[in-house]
Amino acid sequence: MHYLLYGLQVQTDRALPGLRAEPGAGPPDVRMWIGAHPPGCAPSAVSEPWYVANRSSPEGEPALAVFRGGGWFRLRYADGTEFTVDQAGTRVGCTWRPESTLEDTSTYLLGPVCGLVLRLRGLSALHASAVSAGDSAFLLCGPAGAGKSTTAAAFAARGRPVLCDDVAVLDVDGDGVKVRPAYPHLRLWPDSVRNLFGPAADLPALTPNWEKRYLDLGARGESFHPRPLPVRAVYLIAPREEAGAPRLQPVPAADAVLALVANTYLGWLPDMAAHGRDLARYAALVRQAAVKLVVPHADPARLPDLCELIEADFTARAGGAT
Repeated sequence: MHYLLYGLQVQTDRALPGLRAEPGAGPPDVRMWIGAHPPGCAPSAVSEPWYVANRSSPEGEPALAVFRGGGWFRLRYADGTEFTVDQAGTRVGCTWRPESTLEDTSTYLLGPVCGLVLRLRGLSALHASAVSAGDSAFLLCGPAGAGKSTTAAAFAARGRPVLCDDVAVLDVDGDGVKVRPAYPHLRLWPDSVRNLFGPAADLPALTPNWEKRYLDLGARGESFHPRPLPVRAVYLIAPREEAGAPRLQPVPAADAVLALVANTYLGWLPDMAAHGRDLARYAALVRQAAVKLVVPHADPARLPDLCELIEADFTARAGGAT
């Protein structure tokens, strides 16, 4: 199977749930072994500790431990799911315990594992969703639980195509900073689904073992934007408030760069060279795009007001062309 993920041609030996296979266009950038590890990789030999999460399972296992050695990285999750990734970011393998499913494994694969692949390939990514507006895009940036996916889904319901959910990969070249498309679905909690689409609304479960739902961009009229777009604005999502919300606040350039650093996807990995690349790219992004703090209202029913506020701000910056 061939997929286009984060701008990379990916070949897998099994279909991945929630993705649309595409014709292969030349040699793949990344090969994935699903239910096995790549030939020549012995996971048990990849044993030098590199990172251990500070969160643990009820059984006391680290939520994630990352090891390296012999030209490979190994990611071991507390539920027993394991991934191996070669140091060039070109080969990926995965295995899981019988009580887990391919759908469970794919949530890791499309998020942090692809995030590691991207980082090993020298790319920078933000914790952000990206929304198309005419010939450019804006980012909704913030930590887990900030409301990135829910806000992106609200924009999709308003007819604005979405490029990515939670992982926004940046390309920096002579034409400026662009964001890459990821994959054509969004992950939403059940209460977000009901707030967006009505109390009787329901969407398919992302996995049999998790509450999150799956919004197929295209199945309900919402759409996916499949090509990179220049980034013209970044909205940093702040904690929700009652008074004076929703509202926008300007962010000084230096503070904006630091905020982006804090929202680096996989920024916790101990890779100083990658951190240096990130800093330079975020400085370029801040020179190109307006960065503002957006404070949502605590009442989910006010989400349309937030969307209107962002749309008006973005349209004013774009000179009315959105």
